Amino acid sequence: MSEKKMTSSRRHHLKSVMLSIAATMIEQEKKDIIAAKAAYMAEHCAKPSVSGDQSALMDFCKKLHGLIDKVDEERYDMEAKVVKADKEIEDLRIKVVDLAGVKKPALKKVRMSADAMLKALLGSKHTVNMDLRANLKQVKKEVKEEPGEAVGDWRKNIEDKADRKKMFETS
Repeated sequence: MSEKKMTSSRRHHLKSVMLSIAATMIEQEKKDIIAAKAAYMAEHCAKPSVSGDQSALMDFCKKLHGLIDKVDEERYDMEAKVVKADKEIEDLRIKVVDLAGVKKPALKKVRMSADAMLKALLGSKHTVNMDLRANLKQVKKEVKEEPGEAVGDWRKNIEDKADRKKMFETS
């Protein structure tokens, strides 16, 4: 079956309706959050009675400081737990990567001279010359002189050896 395409005006109208509904839902969520905060504060934090003598106010302040210290300790403990959990998660991620194995990409061959490679590794500040022959001693080559007999005609050597062979065969 061939399905009819939606016209652009219809699509635009539906999109605008969906956006308006989403905007009203977001506004309602904001109002609900504000109301929940107000209800929590009313339940847990009673309005202080400021009227009274100075000693009553000092006791009230000491009580508030004690509550603040308690909340601060709880916050510190929670932060420590979160840091510990984050470390464990990171360790587990590393273990997963190690177990799965890291696939190394195929490297391309690059023709680079030793000078260019050192320059790339050490940066342009260091100029290193890889002329390895510069520090070598100069050595004179000695030419060995071979005896003249071995250089002679090969046919002559064969004839001499043939005579020796005959000498052994006759005996």
